[in-house]
Amino acid sequence: MAPYIDDKAVVNGTADDVSSGVQNLKLKNAEPVQVDKGPSYPYYYPYFDINEKFPPTELFEHTDPGLRADPSKPNLLANATTRVLNPYIGTEVLGVQVSQLSKEGLDELALLAAERKLVVFRDQDFKDLSPERQIAIAEHFGPIQRHPTSGNVKSFPEFHVVYRDGQNDRRLPRTQNGLESLTQVGWHSDVSYEKQPPGTTFFWILDQPKLGGDTQFASQVEAYKRFSPAFKKRLEGLTAVHSAVPQANYSRERGGPVRREPVETEHPLVRVHPVTGEKALYVNKGFTKYIVGYKQEESDNLLNFLFDHIAKGTDFHIRANYEPGTLVIWDYRLTVRHTT
Repeated sequence: MAPYIDDKAVVNGTADDVSSGVQNLKLKNAEPVQVDKGPSYPYYYPYFDINEKFPPTELFEHTDPGLRADPSKPNLLANATTRVLNPYIGTEVLGVQVSQLSKEGLDELALLAAERKLVVFRDQDFKDLSPERQIAIAEHFGPIQRHPTSGNVKSFPEFHVVYRDGQNDRRLPRTQNGLESLTQVGWHSDVSYEKQPPGTTFFWILDQPKLGGDTQFASQVEAYKRFSPAFKKRLEGLTAVHSAVPQANYSRERGGPVRREPVETEHPLVRVHPVTGEKALYVNKGFTKYIVGYKQEESDNLLNFLFDHIAKGTDFHIRANYEPGTLVIWDYRLTVRHTT
């Protein structure tokens, strides 16, 4: 309903009368003004230090904890309630507190994440643990990747902070060829350009809007399974270059940090998971730039087909939504994602 002047206003009076009436202008049925009280967990507010530098990432020996797990998962699911969210990706788990799991339970969690690609835990106390304790739990699954350009937590570069509010967007707008994109949504696998990209990944929400903030995931295993035997054979032996250069340049041009010099790394188009033995596509539009040995047009044609296949495969997508206390864990060797 339009604003109205209350009955104390004098419509046909003097300029002073009208001025007085305007001061009494009211908005009928207006929503109460929402006061931004700032983040509930200010310690995790994204921190950008252009002088923070990391050495090049070195290769390391790694044994996936899922290889040690009991396939029946008695230390993880004995008292749990589970719900399959999608036949190909995603299981919701209730009745388990991840922070209280034993080493054996964490091993079984690694296996479950590999089998189901994505696990959504509800009613967790994880966000209220100390940063040191959060890091200790995550390190059970392997060394933590420290992001070269994104916001982290002061004194704790192991964290990768995603932050938005009504006045600030702490994500960089996604662009193509230097032009602003229509949307910030883009399928990606974080830091896939590293020599040893991430596997088991933890993601939890501190504050959330009434609507939005969900994360959409796609199964790269099911994406691969959809191909014909002849097409799968075509992909065998192919590698593609994943590049950190555009991300680093974008941050540097805008005065952001580049904590580690960007790298470019070849990865196979199809990876084999070390625990389950499943084959999965390993390409993503965010960082995969070209296929080694192909000419430009050939590479573009094949990669664009794969990107399009992943983006349009809605039956092997899952939209993970958040409630207070939600903790989402996925295996980045088998998935791509984007956040809305």
